[in-house]
Amino acid sequence: MFFLDPAYLLFAGPPLLLGLWAQFKVKSAFKKYSQVPTQSGITGAQAATRLLNRGGLTNVGVEMTTGMLSDHYDPRSKILRLSEEVYNQPSIASVGVAAHEAGHALQDKTGYSPLAIRSAMVPVVSIGSSLGPIIFMVGLFMSGTLGSSLAWVGILLFAGTALFALVTLPVEFDASRRAKELLVSQGIVSQVEMKGVNAVLDAAALTYVAAAAQAIMQLLYYVTVMNRRNN
Repeated sequence: MFFLDPAYLLFAGPPLLLGLWAQFKVKSAFKKYSQVPTQSGITGAQAATRLLNRGGLTNVGVEMTTGMLSDHYDPRSKILRLSEEVYNQPSIASVGVAAHEAGHALQDKTGYSPLAIRSAMVPVVSIGSSLGPIIFMVGLFMSGTLGSSLAWVGILLFAGTALFALVTLPVEFDASRRAKELLVSQGIVSQVEMKGVNAVLDAAALTYVAAAAQAIMQLLYYVTVMNRRNN
């Protein structure tokens, strides 16, 4: 239904293109700088461990996980999981990604409020992102007040997804800022090598901007559909 609506393309098209561009940028930047070794010879796992120890986070483990660019920090289990390529390689891309994830662990230690808010939102968002659009569609096909009310419930549920995407932005930007500062101050990379680190982390940040834009524009489209229905 939505794909037959020209208005949907106006809302969904630009952020979709931005998302595709961001994915291309991050993959190409990572591929390029994963082939550039660090002068220090430090791998992603070693870089993460050094930064965690420097921050007094000896209780945070560093593990290898499967999947390309599947790197993440789990605040519940206090484990930093790095993809195989990042974990083992002594490359500019690897230490940049590893330092970024270590930045999340440091956020957790210092009680960085946006990270705490995002973590608290995860259970609600996991429901709203899947059920919100379904409930909205069901309500849209129903007539009368009940249908409208149900559609708005779906919109409110999905609004949590958009809010989650917005809260994610400062979390990711701050983690990259911490990573860039620590990589140089701890002697893991030189100022010259920071060009590659910046390329990888800035491209990754663009993917989160695209995700936020997609969620917001989809939410605005739902609201527009309801306004058209009520007029």
